Amino acid sequence: MFRLRPDLAIVNTVDFFTPIVDDPFTFGQIAAANALSDVYAMGARPTTALNIVAFPKGTLDLAVLVEIIRGGADRVRAAGALIVGGHSIIDKELKYGLAVTGVVHPDRIVRNVGVKPGDALVLTKPLGTGIITTGLKRRQASRASVRAAVASMVALNDRAATVMSGFPVSACSDVTGFGLLGHAFEMASGSHVSIVLEARSLPLLPGARRLAKLGCLTGGCRRNREYLAPHLSVGRSVAADLAEVAMDPQTSGGLLIAVPEARSEELVAALRQRGMAQAARIGYAIPAAGASVQLV
Repeated sequence: MFRLRPDLAIVNTVDFFTPIVDDPFTFGQIAAANALSDVYAMGARPTTALNIVAFPKGTLDLAVLVEIIRGGADRVRAAGALIVGGHSIIDKELKYGLAVTGVVHPDRIVRNVGVKPGDALVLTKPLGTGIITTGLKRRQASRASVRAAVASMVALNDRAATVMSGFPVSACSDVTGFGLLGHAFEMASGSHVSIVLEARSLPLLPGARRLAKLGCLTGGCRRNREYLAPHLSVGRSVAADLAEVAMDPQTSGGLLIAVPEARSEELVAALRQRGMAQAARIGYAIPAAGASVQLV
């Protein structure tokens, strides 16, 4: 955050990655929605964006790039922001994303630390995008699973951020590459609490558990597992495939919101009323003790 004046600050974020779906327009939409998520997680409103492009020379038609940028522009426009420029380079592998600027009142910015013992944790989108897109590449994912994953990834977190602004939120993080467990660990360690996540309460994309059982796991999932090992406790009753979904790196995932327990049901109801049908209370915070994150 950079404070411009007592009542106005700007936030900046950047994100880009390689294609995870075949359709270039859809890839552009997903990459843009993913980049915009950090701004929403901070309680800010996106205002401008810059395209970031790496494009191979002589191997792909420029029409592919046009569709990717068109998809990105679609999501930026839906966010009420403007694309004001960008930069491209020649690269062996296609990449696309955005650098985004947003605005927020300095007193209303939401950070990913500040979780209090007794807070409830609410998640706004279902899990499993990394596993399903891996299953797509291996031709093991069903059409229904892919459709659901794409719909989730394309959806902006704008409505979730708007709903969140009406509640006394302690902290928030968007759920992306570190997976649910990784981002919960960031929130827990920075807040000096432990977070307990209830496996039975996790909202899941259709087919995610089946594909996890088939081994459709990303390299990021393995890295997340190794990184979290000293900080994570998984209950014996938690099925291995469900633990993998909780570890799964997400693209354009939902918001993980810490809110006083007494307001959690009201928050979930408000989110569902605004179209986030699988929003759910998935856990709670306790005083720091043992593992920073527990999946039970």
